[in-house]
Amino acid sequence: MVSTSSTTGLTRAEIEEFWDSWLAINREAERTGDWRVMAEWYAEDASYGWMYSPDEHFMAVGRDQIRDWAIGIEMDGLDGWHYDYQATVIDEKNAMIVGFWKQRSGIVNDETGEEYEILGIGGSWFGVERQTSGGDAGTLKIAWQRDWFDMPSTAHTFLEIINAGKAPDTLLKRMSVTGHDVPGHYHHKDLPSPVWPPPVERGDYLTQSPAEADA
Repeated sequence: MVSTSSTTGLTRAEIEEFWDSWLAINREAERTGDWRVMAEWYAEDASYGWMYSPDEHFMAVGRDQIRDWAIGIEMDGLDGWHYDYQATVIDEKNAMIVGFWKQRSGIVNDETGEEYEILGIGGSWFGVERQTSGGDAGTLKIAWQRDWFDMPSTAHTFLEIINAGKAPDTLLKRMSVTGHDVPGHYHHKDLPSPVWPPPVERGDYLTQSPAEADA
C-alpha cells in the first residue's frame, strides 16, 4: 500500500525520491567545490537560515538569495569539505525531512592521520512542497530549511587547522565572513523570516500546547 500524506498530498515514495536527488546533488557540489548547483532544489520563495549567536542569525529568502548567499558566500572557501549524512528521518504526513550530518574538512591532521572534523551533531530540517505554479509546477522543492551545528566546536576546529599551518587561503578568507555587514546576517529582531520555519511558527504542526495554556 502506498503511504500518502493526509495534509500535503505527497507520498513517501515521492519524498524519498526527492531526498535521493538531494543527496546526489550534494555529492556533486562537494566534488566541484561549488554549492550553487543546489539552488534549483529550492522553491522560488524558499527560506533558509541558521544561528551563529543569539543576536547574529543568517537568513536567505528566495532562491536567488539562497544561491548567492547561503550556498554562495557562506560556502565559498570550503573546498574539499564534505557533509556526510549519517541518518535521515522522513515525516510524510507533514512533508518534513530531518538529515543529520557530520562536517569533515578533507584536511588531514598529521598527528592522527584523520580528517579534521567539527564535533557535535549537525543537521538540516527541511519542509518539502509540491509547486503549483510557474516553471516548477508539479515538482517537489524545498520550501524552507533550517540548519543547526555546534558553533564553539566549529571555531575550535578552524583554529586547529590554522595552528597546524593547514589552512588554505580560501579557508582563511571564509573565516572572515562574519558580522552583521555580511549579506544575510541579521540581528534577531530584523530577521526577514522567523528562526522557526513559518508554518511551524504559526503553529500548523503544534504537538504540545505551551505549559501555561495547560495550567
